[in-house]
Amino acid sequence: MKVWFNDNLVDSDEAAVSVFDHGLLYGDGVFEGIRIYGGRIFECDAHVERLFLSAKRIRLEIPYTRQQIVDAMNETIVANDLTGGGYIRLVITRGPGSLGLGPFDCHSPSVFVIADQIVLYPKEMYDKGMAVIIAKTVRTSQRMLDPSVKSLNYLNNIMAKIEAGDVGVGEAIMLNEKGFVAECTGDNLFIVESGKVVTPPLSAGILPGITRSLVLRLAGKLGMPAAEENITIERLMGADECFLTGTAAEVISVTKIDDRTISNCEAGPVTKKLHAAFHDYTESNDW
Repeated sequence: MKVWFNDNLVDSDEAAVSVFDHGLLYGDGVFEGIRIYGGRIFECDAHVERLFLSAKRIRLEIPYTRQQIVDAMNETIVANDLTGGGYIRLVITRGPGSLGLGPFDCHSPSVFVIADQIVLYPKEMYDKGMAVIIAKTVRTSQRMLDPSVKSLNYLNNIMAKIEAGDVGVGEAIMLNEKGFVAECTGDNLFIVESGKVVTPPLSAGILPGITRSLVLRLAGKLGMPAAEENITIERLMGADECFLTGTAAEVISVTKIDDRTISNCEAGPVTKKLHAAFHDYTESNDW
């Protein structure tokens, strides 16, 4: 595998950051996960814009222009023969510095692009839906850290993911400090009530997901009422349908939350329509 690393395409075992890199030492950096469909970078502008906004909010200067970042991703796609499809991990670290927490002597950010295949969940979960839990780990408050920053520090999410793994399910739903549904460890969440599609608002402390935004647009095109509203646990458990969205996950149905079954343990009609519309969109030339 070839990795684009600081201007060069190198073998994956040669792509390495310094042990003094603050991305490694402190999780100080930002990233994007991006899909490739038909050899094209999906929702490229939105992902690159979010990357630069994340970097700006943590005062990390990316040493390349937006177009240079796009060119680097395309080079990596071609080098790894992923013209059919795949997944990109685009990472900017703060770069090497001293062992102190302050980033002020970090002057050389590390920039790398990994392009490979990804399977986030097994196919049977897409066919039959997935079971999830409500995590005990609470989502980091937006008063502590801006949730729109897609940083390298995912420990909060990882601890909730471990909870899911401990009981043998694929995902964990995280609540915010007020007890409302926020998001899953790596995906945004939607419920369906009497045909209405609902997802938590950004004020719930969630990442503004690219696939989340697309699904809201697709719902509008399909004539489905859609809204961003706070979701309580009771509302979640009483929903007609539930599904998750994310770059790697795409659109996947949730059919069990803790001990409560959803939609008769199968993907509901609204979820199926949005899942089909999503894949029709990715296979089209409209993006």
